[in-house]
Amino acid sequence: KLKNYGDYKCVIKDNNTFLNIIKDIPKNDLVVLVMDLFNLPKDVSIITNNINNPILLVLTKRDILPKIIYEEKLLDYIDKYNLNYKDKIIVSSKKNYNMDLLINKINKNKTSDKIYVVGFTNAGKSTLINKLIYNYSDNVPNITTSMLPSTTLNSIEIRFDDNTTFIDTPGLLSDGSIENIVDVKTLKKIVPKREIRPITYQVKCEQWICIENLVILNLKNNNITLFISNSLKIDRFFKEKENKELVTHEVDIKGHEDLVINGLGFIKFTKNEHVKISVPKEVSIYVRKSLV
Repeated sequence: KLKNYGDYKCVIKDNNTFLNIIKDIPKNDLVVLVMDLFNLPKDVSIITNNINNPILLVLTKRDILPKIIYEEKLLDYIDKYNLNYKDKIIVSSKKNYNMDLLINKINKNKTSDKIYVVGFTNAGKSTLINKLIYNYSDNVPNITTSMLPSTTLNSIEIRFDDNTTFIDTPGLLSDGSIENIVDVKTLKKIVPKREIRPITYQVKCEQWICIENLVILNLKNNNITLFISNSLKIDRFFKEKENKELVTHEVDIKGHEDLVINGLGFIKFTKNEHVKISVPKEVSIYVRKSLV
């Protein structure tokens, strides 16, 4: 129904259900860990603490981040996660970027005929498998994909060739992601469909920057760059803006750090500042070293 009619029914499962699937992965089989470059998780310990397998790290959605970003810097940045991976690669399933290199790395690192694909929801696991099958297999790619969370609800075995079977596992839920709470119409605005155009603001007096009805950012003296979907409406005000449905957090940010709004994107700061940010109560925020 989702594929043919756009009919989506939200099925809520907790991560214990999905973790039981990951824990049952045979210890010697290769795990392809898929991470969304645009929406990198705060950490991946929930996955790495529950598997003891050889890992091929695949960073997806290269087409969403601006082309001017050096890939070497992105690959170096990922090392902060301290993952014990065999190899790593940046790809774009949509643009067919680096897919030849990826299939070579899979064949080089696989230890059996089964390849397990794991990651958080909406990281692009199913889309990646479909593209690999379309490019390199005689079989027909038929995994249902969408931007909606928890589209894959159980493990799916997909025969690639006589020597390889991909197992698409359900995405782990990212606690605090805005994608978990918004309606479908808003989700379509939040999830970028093409390369984002960063938006920069020079702030020299107290201002309020509002993103749709989802975020209110209050700051006084900074230069910031927003890395979010360009479908989202952004307004700047010089008088206080308040939304009683949002919860306000106070955060100390240093220059060259990002303020990440889980599931929405991130804001790069160039100066130290104590800022106030209001978001829905279910949504988490955190500060990290600047990605860009």
